[in-house]
Amino acid sequence: MEQFVMGTTATLPRSSEDLARIGNEILHRVVEPHLTPQDIGKFVAIDVVSQAFEIDEDDYTAMSRLFTRHPNADIWLACAGQTTTCRMRFHQ
Repeated sequence: MEQFVMGTTATLPRSSEDLARIGNEILHRVVEPHLTPQDIGKFVAIDVVSQAFEIDEDDYTAMSRLFTRHPNADIWLACAGQTTTCRMRFHQ
């Protein structure tokens, strides 16, 4: 799984590398054991502070539910079973 990094200013400053490392560790250790085949392709929003997570087909919904439960969440966003969360292309 590849991830997208989103932090908040409410938490201590973290480098992107630290957030990626922590988010990846939580993803593999805490989240993946709970994933089902129906979760493949859904977004996984993870709070790297509390290790809480939300899964939804919509990235905004997953993050909003997580922020509702943990207003100061430092979020790491992944897409279950995918190699990337989103694809970006440069067009000239």
